Amino acid sequence: MTDAPTIEDAPARRADAAGWAPFIPPYTPPWPALPSLVRAMLRGDGDLLSLLPREAYHMKIGPLGYSRRSIVVVNEPSMVRHVLADPEGIFPKSDLMVHALEPLIGDSIFVSSGATWRRQRKVIDPALSMMRVNRAFPAMEAGCADAESEYDRHAEHGTPFSLDLAMSHLTADIICRTVFTTTLHSKTAHDVFDAFTEFERRVAQVEIRRLIWDKAWTRAPQKAPVLEACATIRARIGELLDTHLDAGASFDDIAQQVIEARDDVGAKAFTREELIDQLGVLFLAGHETSASALTWVFAILATQPALVARLRAEVEEVTGGGPIEFHHIKRLTLTRNIFRETLRLYPPITFLPRVANEATALNGYRLKKGALVMVAPWVLHRHRLYWKDPNRFDPDRFLPEREQEITSGAYIPFGIGPRICAGAAFATIEATLLIARLFRRFDWTLDAPERIRPAARLTTRPVEQVMCRVRPA
Repeated sequence: MTDAPTIEDAPARRADAAGWAPFIPPYTPPWPALPSLVRAMLRGDGDLLSLLPREAYHMKIGPLGYSRRSIVVVNEPSMVRHVLADPEGIFPKSDLMVHALEPLIGDSIFVSSGATWRRQRKVIDPALSMMRVNRAFPAMEAGCADAESEYDRHAEHGTPFSLDLAMSHLTADIICRTVFTTTLHSKTAHDVFDAFTEFERRVAQVEIRRLIWDKAWTRAPQKAPVLEACATIRARIGELLDTHLDAGASFDDIAQQVIEARDDVGAKAFTREELIDQLGVLFLAGHETSASALTWVFAILATQPALVARLRAEVEEVTGGGPIEFHHIKRLTLTRNIFRETLRLYPPITFLPRVANEATALNGYRLKKGALVMVAPWVLHRHRLYWKDPNRFDPDRFLPEREQEITSGAYIPFGIGPRICAGAAFATIEATLLIARLFRRFDWTLDAPERIRPAARLTTRPVEQVMCRVRPA
């Protein structure tokens, strides 16, 4: 039983004309169920990847080791679609997730279920239409330009900086420009990044002891540092919101649309706290998940100069050496597929847990009331039945001529069904632009690539912050 492979593992397939071949970036090698449980308990860092047994990557549905409440992993695509669509209302968001996120985002659209979710989605949908990528593209360009100026200073002085924080700051700045029509002050970015890191590391949902031993619907008390982190994040979002609530304020953006939104029963508006709940979802989902994915993209590409050469050649061919404009994005096939393959291997939302609120069955597999039904994009995207060389980074697997290799429903980085992420197109366009511009402009190197190891708590992140450097390309 070996440690995780490093990001510099040698390619195992024949190199292409540019000298690049698919390779295996870091992952957590799965062990049998009992050693996996022991490993996760000994690490004590809440990393749920350590808990996933080898069997999970082979079965269509089955138990996730031992637990008092019963934890079942669902991998078969039709069953995954049924659980996430939940036509009978049997599989709401899990109580663990709801209890963990309540102090941060209340009963907002991300955690609510049933009639409450349908009402919220109907009220918020008009505001979400403002995230149309052609309208948001200038915000993406402006955020990228500011980031380039910052990286120019790092390049001039050769200073190392946190890749994780850089991506969090960049994507938070873009979502601020999109949602609040304002740039993000660096202190706000640091505060939100640090607070979310503290929240994610300590939140009770990722206490493996509770996951294994607690009964269903047991409310776990959140520790003081978790509540403090939530208060910090909500305070910063509240500060951004108050610029719109001030007398005489006039904006044409998502925040203003949510402020003005009314339901069709009593024409009731959201309170300030409810606005922080709903805008908190948009802010965190719009930047935290993108930041997670982009951290992995940049970490991978920093070790693959031949693949970067292919990417740069594509950008030059598509743009003719000019600026990257909106109409170029759909033609940056390799760049987009690098992002898609990164989402496959490092899905930002590692687990989509649901709970069976009554005894039921999935394709004959019996589920008891209170069972935790775990749809895990991390597992599904690396499943032996659905992917060839599942742990290997190969963006060309998404080329049209290889579409037959991908099982329908086995790739769900943005979810599936009625609750599919409304920002999927936004995230894809944003990532394609940022990858193309920042690798066209800079060479990226990592200070300690051998130390990178993924962990899954609420999102998929490196265990330690990744330190990097840039220089002009």
